[in-house]
Amino acid sequence: MEIAEGIEYVGVNDHEVDLFEGQFVVPNGIAYNSYVILDEQVTVMDSVDTNFVGEWLGNVERVLAGRKPDYLVVSHMEPDHSAGIFALMEKFPECKIVATTAAFKMMTLFFGTDFGERKVIAKEGTELQIGRRVLKFVLAPFVHWPEVMMTYDAADKILFSADAFGKFGANDVEEPWDDEARRYYIGIVGKYGDKVQALFKKLGALEIEKICALHGPVLSENLGHYLGLYATWSSYAPETKGVFIAYASSYGNTKRAAEFLAEKLGELGVTYEIADLARADMAGSIANAFRYDTVVLASITYNTEIFPPMKTFINGLTERNFKNRKIAIIENGSWAPTAAKVIKALLEKSEGLTYAENQVTVKSALNDETRAKLELLAKELAG
Repeated sequence: MEIAEGIEYVGVNDHEVDLFEGQFVVPNGIAYNSYVILDEQVTVMDSVDTNFVGEWLGNVERVLAGRKPDYLVVSHMEPDHSAGIFALMEKFPECKIVATTAAFKMMTLFFGTDFGERKVIAKEGTELQIGRRVLKFVLAPFVHWPEVMMTYDAADKILFSADAFGKFGANDVEEPWDDEARRYYIGIVGKYGDKVQALFKKLGALEIEKICALHGPVLSENLGHYLGLYATWSSYAPETKGVFIAYASSYGNTKRAAEFLAEKLGELGVTYEIADLARADMAGSIANAFRYDTVVLASITYNTEIFPPMKTFINGLTERNFKNRKIAIIENGSWAPTAAKVIKALLEKSEGLTYAENQVTVKSALNDETRAKLELLAKELAG
């Protein structure tokens, strides 16, 4: 696939993986993207996961058509993008490698070498002339590893953006970008919103017409949409006005309370989504909590704590700097309901949270009194 004149895609699609990074369900697989820039000097942009190094090298050689790479640019040292480094450098002994100082330290850890005299250290604003193109390197530490950098090709107005603007899903599968990009961003980059905001200040000086990420499709149309979503996600602002109801129920009574609330919200015209945390994709549920401006947490009391799926969910929120949301709580406990107290303690360090005035306590099963309280909560959340 030609990205621009003289720039070819040489990445691979992985439909063998079931859990990305050992934790994120990827029903449509994942793409490991790599690119070759054919100019007076040839530059390979990143490599791929270890299971696809052979296929990737074949793609690179096909595009090279007998030429040899002069440079390998390493944007990110996570193994799904760096596993082929050693193989390429061994196959082409005259090739130089361009990366940050932090990346070279990681190469020593991964491969036992930093490639000595073949290395070219990239710093903020370092430029590499490869012919008509000048590649400019933009450091992006902690988006989402400390060694990350991006590469800007001013001639073609292309940003090679490392993991930023990536998504789950292989590139041979047609699916909407937003949901899988949100789940990817919140799950993997979400903790580092301030670093993404700092990066945006650098990118503001660049004229960008295409974004080539290390996962997902090349973005070339309506870039304002993708940039706007990243600006929203990284600022921890809500994306959608509405309510996300997350419940954790063992025998169905807390589930019925959550569903009753959802029914009343629907009657009031409120946009909502509801998820059973014991069964729903946890990464997707965490992403939805960041998506909506209001989150309802409904849990049973369990061993004087909360049901484990709810605890996992809240921990997933707080470790990603969850903030600036309205929270409503539904607790259930037959003899000593303490879920609300535990939930608030877990969220204590989250900034900018406000709590609904109507907190609902269910004791065992719904009754007329708790249904009335849930109706009041629905009206409060409807504004």
